[in-house]
Amino acid sequence: MSDIRKKYTVAGFDLYHVRNRNELRVIQCLQQEINRLGLKNISPDVLEDSYALALNRLPPRYTQRGTIVLRDPVKTPTIEEAVAHSIQYVLDNPK
Repeated sequence: MSDIRKKYTVAGFDLYHVRNRNELRVIQCLQQEINRLGLKNISPDVLEDSYALALNRLPPRYTQRGTIVLRDPVKTPTIEEAVAHSIQYVLDNPK
């Protein structure tokens, strides 16, 4: 078991696969927004802060293996708006 997986182990159970369904959707929207803004040299700090802020602006949607998702209440435009706001906020307020 990798070190990262060990961090997600509790009482012998692997919780690594419990994920916020918004994570990959935010990543896709981040790439689109970076392209749209023409940010060719975005720093890792700006990217990480924007990613975390966008996820925090959205309601969490946690799932685990075997989960059946019938609908996703977080619509794509909501994620796009959270991402756009987050990138701009981080750019306007550098550490």
